[in-house]
Amino acid sequence: MASSKDFLEFVLEQLRLLDDIKVKPMMGEYLLYFKGKLFGGIYDNRLLVKPTETNKKYNFSKEIPYDGAKPMLIIENLDDAVFLKESVISTYNGLK
Repeated sequence: MASSKDFLEFVLEQLRLLDDIKVKPMMGEYLLYFKGKLFGGIYDNRLLVKPTETNKKYNFSKEIPYDGAKPMLIIENLDDAVFLKESVISTYNGLK
């Protein structure tokens, strides 16, 4: 199932507190970059981020983005833009 543009627009609106978010469409889904680093994506209308040492503190649940992929972490609290900003920055800080 592909993600909807409405969901993408909602997530991007919630990420408005971050200056450098880029989106790349990929086979009906969307890859998300912050400051040039891939930190996550939108898969089946779910915001998933890469697991890092720095975002373990949030205790996000693991989800599979698509068949054959490594597990990622789902951010379900999308209504809180400040929390979303903090969790994206935390994920970004843990990326190599």
